[in-house]
Amino acid sequence: VKGPDLETIEAFALDLERELKNVPGIPPATVIADRMVGKPYLEIHIDREAIGRYGIHLARVQNVIEVAVGGKPVTRTVEGRERYPVRVRYARELRDEIDDLERILVAAPDGTQIPLGQLSEIRYVRGPQVIKSEDTRLLGYVIFDKEPGLAEVDVVENAQAYLAQRIASGNLTVPPGVSYHFAGSYENQLRAQKKLAVVLPLALAVIFLILYLQFSSVVTTALIFSGIAVAWAGGFIMVWLYGQTWFLDFSFLGTPLRELFQVHTVNLSVAVWVGFLALFGIATDNGVIIGTYLKQTFRDQRPDSVEAVRAAALAAGKRRIRACLMTTATTILALLPVLTSTGRGADIMVPMAIPSFGGMVFVILTTLMVPVLYSWVEERRVR
Repeated sequence: VKGPDLETIEAFALDLERELKNVPGIPPATVIADRMVGKPYLEIHIDREAIGRYGIHLARVQNVIEVAVGGKPVTRTVEGRERYPVRVRYARELRDEIDDLERILVAAPDGTQIPLGQLSEIRYVRGPQVIKSEDTRLLGYVIFDKEPGLAEVDVVENAQAYLAQRIASGNLTVPPGVSYHFAGSYENQLRAQKKLAVVLPLALAVIFLILYLQFSSVVTTALIFSGIAVAWAGGFIMVWLYGQTWFLDFSFLGTPLRELFQVHTVNLSVAVWVGFLALFGIATDNGVIIGTYLKQTFRDQRPDSVEAVRAAALAAGKRRIRACLMTTATTILALLPVLTSTGRGADIMVPMAIPSFGGMVFVILTTLMVPVLYSWVEERRVR
């Protein structure tokens, strides 16, 4: 919340605190607005006319106040290689109360001792506990959390819609010069989503280009590239399964698998999309392995009938099935420690690994799909 002064910011922040407690998905106990004004400050206002009557300079009064209340360094003691400053000030019992401060004596030029209470006005005032600013404007924070299992972006968007509705209905008034916006991890999520909206299509285009440079054929490249679509579907299926209560709802050797793999509802956060991005890079491995051997086989044998095409595709598939399964198995096994991790950073790494794990499980289908599609294309050619 940004505004012209701390009092206005605090008042509107308290209004937001009250409204946000009614938003679905936000636990009321987690909504806390900054209390910026309310700390007591002791102010000493020197009466210039009074000190003028006694002929006392302003600096002399300020010096007495500094020594009595705050203390003033007068020297430094040396003890071996250590240095300690020596500060002189009144004992605590002589400066704890306003009445005690009013009895502090200030010497006039003629030696008269004048109580500070006759030379100034001493009072307590309410002031800021902390002053925060951003972009040259004062600001305060209203912090809140979300209920477990909900996405941060969805909760904030619900809060934005609720506040907009309350403002439109006149139940919440934004004071002149005051503005508010949602920041924190929500803002970081939006920035990351904008970047991913560019990075994901760019990554797919680069992968397609690399495959085309390898096979020099748009059709063959498209066949290999279809593995990404299979992996994409497998990743979403795994994310969906993690939200089902029956998924992995059993124990193995006395260990509940739902607890071991931390099965719970997974929202489509930035971490999940990064997991999909990593999946795209390895989803075409099986297709490349089989596609390369298919290309070599058909180049060497040059089958001229449907039966010969099918026989060549079947032979190539059998020859490369073991390599494909080993590639997929090593990737899946490498992801298991990540899926079961519980240490620092696990809240980021586990959502990244879920789509990669599901995608690689379903990518096994490409060991069957690529030879079949390749055979279909070649059959159309020989016919």
